[in-house]
Amino acid sequence: MSVEKVTRKSGAVVWRVRWREGLRNRARTFDRKGDAQRFETEVRRRQQTGDLPPVEGGRETLGAFADTWWQTYAIPNLAPKTRRIYAELWDRHVLPRLGGIALRELTPEIVASFRADLTAAGVGDATVHKTLAFLQSVLQRAVEWRRIDLNPVKAVRKPPQRRARVIDPPSAASVELMRADLRAQTRLRDATLVCVLAYGGLRPGEALALEWRHVRERTILVERALALGELKVTKTGQTRTVRLLSPLAADLAEWRLASGRPDASSLVFPGWNDEPWRDTSYRNWRRRIFAPAARAAGLEGSRPYDLRHLFCSLLLAEGASVVEVARQAGHSPAMTLSTYGHVIEELEGGERRSAEDVIRAAREARLVVSRPLASKR
Repeated sequence: MSVEKVTRKSGAVVWRVRWREGLRNRARTFDRKGDAQRFETEVRRRQQTGDLPPVEGGRETLGAFADTWWQTYAIPNLAPKTRRIYAELWDRHVLPRLGGIALRELTPEIVASFRADLTAAGVGDATVHKTLAFLQSVLQRAVEWRRIDLNPVKAVRKPPQRRARVIDPPSAASVELMRADLRAQTRLRDATLVCVLAYGGLRPGEALALEWRHVRERTILVERALALGELKVTKTGQTRTVRLLSPLAADLAEWRLASGRPDASSLVFPGWNDEPWRDTSYRNWRRRIFAPAARAAGLEGSRPYDLRHLFCSLLLAEGASVVEVARQAGHSPAMTLSTYGHVIEELEGGERRSAEDVIRAAREARLVVSRPLASKR
C-alpha cells in the first residue's frame, strides 16, 4: 500500500492511494495529501479487521444497489401496497435524478440538491418528504450491508409533515343515512361494512380481513389486514381489540344470519367465491357503492377510511382517555392528539354521552323519517 504524488498533464498535482485487494490492484485519487493519507489509514485498518467491502462497495450505482435492495429486502419485508408506492416514487423521482450516481459519491449536498430539484419541479412537500424517507431507508440498508459508511440522507432536512386538512368526523346521523340507503337497496353486506368502519373504528383493510371468530361477545379482535388482495399483519404489526358496541353487534348478527350462519373461520365480508377481496374489487366498491351512498348522506368526497374517525370521536365524547382511544384505534397517543386535538377541545366541559346512546338516537330518528316515506309507496 502506498500514497504517491502524481502530476497530471494539466500540471495539477494529485495524490493517489494504491492497495491490493485479493488478486486485484486498487487505486483512488485525492486532491489533497491529507485526505489521501487518511484514506490509506482507513483502508489499512479495514484490511486488518476484515472490513474492506465498504470501500469498494461504494462504487456500485444507486440504481444497481436498488435492484439488490428490492429483491433482498423489499419483497420479503414490505407489504405489496408499500412496494407499489415505493416503486412509483423510485421510477418518477429517484431513478431519473440519482440512479446513475455511485453510492460513495452520494453526499448530503447532492441529496439536498435533489430535494431542491423536486421542489422546483412542483412536487408537493408531502411527496418530497415521502421520497426522502424512502431514499433514506434504501441507503440505510447500504450502510448495514457495508456498501457505505454513512447515510447521506440523514443530514438533509425534510419538509415538515403537515396534515392537509383538519379531520371532520362524520356524524352518526350521516352514517345512519348511508346505512338506511344501502339497506333500501338490499345491500345488507355493504350497510354492515359501513357500520363496522364507523362504529368499530377499523381501517378498511382490517374490516375486510375479519373472520367470524374475530367477532366476540363484547369485542372485535383485530389481528390482520387485507392489502392488494393479500392478507397480512395490521398496519402497526400489533394485535388489538376494540369495543363491540351493541348497535354494531346487532348489525353483525343480522348479517351473519342472512349469510347462512357461516362458520367461525369464514370471512365476515367475503369477496368473489368466498375469497378475500381483490384490490380491484375494493376500488370498484368504493366508487360504485360507497361514494354514491356517502354523497346522498352529505359526505361528498368522503373515503371509507374517514368513517373510523366517528368511532374515535364517539369514544372521546364518552370521556375515554387519549391512551385508550389510541389503543382501540391502533395508533400512538401522540397521533391521537395530533389528529383529534381539536375534537377534544370542543368536547371539553360538555355533557358526556354514551356512544351506544348516540348511535341508537340517530338510528331511531332515521326510522321515524323513513316511516312516512314508506307509507306513500
